[in-house]
Amino acid sequence: MKAYGVNELRRMFLEFFESKGHLAMKSFSLVPHNDNSLLLINSGMAPLKPYFTGQEIPPRRRVTTCQKCIRTGDIENIGKTARHGTFFEMLGNFSFGDYFKTEAIHWSWEFLTEVVGLDPNRLYPSVYLDDDEAFDIWNKEIGIPADRIFRFGKEDNFWEHGSGPCGPCSEIYYDRGEKYGCGKPGCTVGCDCDRYIEVWNNVFSQFDNDGKGNYTELKQKNIDTGMGLERLAVVVQDVDSLFTVDTNKALLDRVCELAHTQYQVDHEKDVSLRIVTDHIKSCTFMISDGIMPSNEGRGYVLRRLLRRAARHGRKLGIEGKFLADLSSTVIALSKDGYPELEEKKEMIFRVLTEEEDKFNKTIDQGLAILADIEAKMQEENVTTMSGADAFKLYDTYGFPVDLTKEILEEKGLAVDEAGFKAAMEEQKKRAREKRKKSNYMGADVTIYQSIDASITTKFVGYDRLTHDSAITVLTTEDELVEALTDGQKGTILVEETPFYATMGGQQADIGTIVSANGEFVVEDTIKLQGGKVGHVGKMVRGMFQKGEMVTLKVNEENRKATAKNHSATHLLHKALRMVLGEHVEQAGSFVSADRLRFDFTHFSAMTPEELEKVEKIVNEEIRTSLPVVTEEMGIEDAKKTGAMALFGEKYGEVVRVVKMGDFSIELCGGTHVGDTGSISYFKILSENGIAANVRRIEALTGDGLIHHYEEEEKELFQAAKAAKAVPANLSDKISAMLEEIKALQAENEKLKSKLAKDSVGDVMSQVKEVKGVKLLALKVQDVDMNGLRNLGDSMKEKLGEGVVVIASNENGKVNLMATATNEALKKGVHAGNLIKGIAALVGGGGGGRPNMAQAGGKNPAGIDAALEKAEEVLAEQVK
Repeated sequence: MKAYGVNELRRMFLEFFESKGHLAMKSFSLVPHNDNSLLLINSGMAPLKPYFTGQEIPPRRRVTTCQKCIRTGDIENIGKTARHGTFFEMLGNFSFGDYFKTEAIHWSWEFLTEVVGLDPNRLYPSVYLDDDEAFDIWNKEIGIPADRIFRFGKEDNFWEHGSGPCGPCSEIYYDRGEKYGCGKPGCTVGCDCDRYIEVWNNVFSQFDNDGKGNYTELKQKNIDTGMGLERLAVVVQDVDSLFTVDTNKALLDRVCELAHTQYQVDHEKDVSLRIVTDHIKSCTFMISDGIMPSNEGRGYVLRRLLRRAARHGRKLGIEGKFLADLSSTVIALSKDGYPELEEKKEMIFRVLTEEEDKFNKTIDQGLAILADIEAKMQEENVTTMSGADAFKLYDTYGFPVDLTKEILEEKGLAVDEAGFKAAMEEQKKRAREKRKKSNYMGADVTIYQSIDASITTKFVGYDRLTHDSAITVLTTEDELVEALTDGQKGTILVEETPFYATMGGQQADIGTIVSANGEFVVEDTIKLQGGKVGHVGKMVRGMFQKGEMVTLKVNEENRKATAKNHSATHLLHKALRMVLGEHVEQAGSFVSADRLRFDFTHFSAMTPEELEKVEKIVNEEIRTSLPVVTEEMGIEDAKKTGAMALFGEKYGEVVRVVKMGDFSIELCGGTHVGDTGSISYFKILSENGIAANVRRIEALTGDGLIHHYEEEEKELFQAAKAAKAVPANLSDKISAMLEEIKALQAENEKLKSKLAKDSVGDVMSQVKEVKGVKLLALKVQDVDMNGLRNLGDSMKEKLGEGVVVIASNENGKVNLMATATNEALKKGVHAGNLIKGIAALVGGGGGGRPNMAQAGGKNPAGIDAALEKAEEVLAEQVK
């Protein structure tokens, strides 16, 4: 068997499956696309998930890939043994509803035995316990004796992940020989030692799991296979671990060279050598995919790996900066399969060096502080570092908590991780509060203030909506970065842009920025200090890096609709001056694709006639299709043309004059239509006051107006339907309904009044005399305040002279009413004070005039007590 190299094996695998009708696809980025379940791509199947679920149609039903992967579940254990690394390459062949078990098994056997040349007698397949079909293929078709085919249970040979597609799998193990074994008598496939190594896993996706353990056959059965490239190389090259396969060994040798040491001489040094070797490879690939060091998410994984590598490099005695040097070795060894590494090497080196610089500035101080803390812990006989101390190392010296933890673990000590998290949360809270404050110029302190002052952006969007330009700055929401990658929110600055930034009332352009490498959706365009323009949005595909040429595409529909509304404000401004007088000045505006708002100086509300006149003038000028001409000239020349300047606006020496026929001429930096005819139509929706002598008009044009009328029409039809009418006779129907409602209300009031009277029955027997004044105090049920007043008047008539007090319990609420006749008033009675005196007993308050008063309450249980109290209060009032 020939000891093929890693790069050869990769090529051989892809070419083999291309010969079997597979499309060889380039490795996907390490950054998952539209998949929030993963931080980083960790298997060959992960980026192909949309093809397996049916969300996307694959480019071919047979696909093969060599996928770069990173697994970070146990970073702290990487290096302690030679078994695992964070970075690996996964070879895979996939079928989306095409071939199934027979082909998958035959081809894996053919590749391993005939192409690579592995000894068939050293290969051992395993199948799922109940998968007789796979067993028979291995036994009867491939010819493997039954005693060399291992049946394993669900834990080992059944792939499932919650509900959804799942199925049995068949693994292929290789016997590396006794020298790699544990020597125990029962050592065989499945043993934990390194003798029998799993090389290939064929997953047969044939069932659908409903999540409750019920399995049904899938109509479209899929094949998903995986074989670790480095693992295959370990077998083919007959080396002890993935660190000694040709490419990794060459990298490890370079680390040894820099550290003036040898591998496999000293265990502690070996740990550091493996860590530096593995981590620099992961870092190089991560940065090439646009991942930047940060304090969260995948950026934090990168920072952890970088700083762990830097620290172990120091432990090995490597002097000065070394990460970029090692990265160049990674690129030289891997560019055969990943040419993008060579293309992006300048950026990779720059990011590594900057991050190493940052860490080098603080690591010595940090290690000294850590040593002091350790000494203090020893003195106090404490084995766990406080969260506050761990946070200080993180916040001040850039030590990820994992690094502190690892250093302490080497000495049998631990970290209070819960305390660290609490300190971190406290700092975030302080940062949020601090962000609310402003800098000395009264503006929010943002990442934009860290941008080089010499960088500027030229606006070229008056005559074009698409333009190619180079990226000058990339930022995330809180850091300047070298690259932006899939799913990240950020801001892009370029040398020249066709995107209009929000200014002078005109709202920003939206659109996309694209290149062969990625796509960014522009959600807002903002003007930044120093003549810069920021395109704010989100990467939706791939990645961009600084210096890259990109194509900027403004959303044409949005720009045109905004231009219509902006040009309409110029016509409106002139029409207002014609109708209301020359005192009218623009006091502000808002122009977007949907609508326009125009604020102007005027001392009174406009009459309907004035609004009609203004609207008519604007629409006449739209129909005339006035040419809209823009010209740049000196400010003094512009004033001579009679162009209107906005009050309080600052203008430079050169200004832009926008002329609409002979009708309107204004200084304006915004974007406009080519002629007024394209505005189509103008409609004022409202006019109102917003400040002293400042009025506001809201209006619509073009498609915005059509959309408005469509909505109005929809509402009209809905109203007609509800009224059981058609739009044409809706007014008549509403008038008739109102008349009917009025008649019913009158009838209802009569009935309520009758019911209230009937409910009190013969009340004259309840009349009491208090100091010569007759008092009728009544309790009724479910009578509203209006009904109480009518009942009170009726009772007063029956009483002749005196006072009537009525309380009603209406759905758990209390209504109280008191009324007094003229004679009672002469004797000192005051209905308002009487109500005040008793309302508290029903949990309420109120009052009123001497002859009539009312109150509300929320305690019906107090009604009887309130009516008794009425007698007492009345006695105090009567003179």
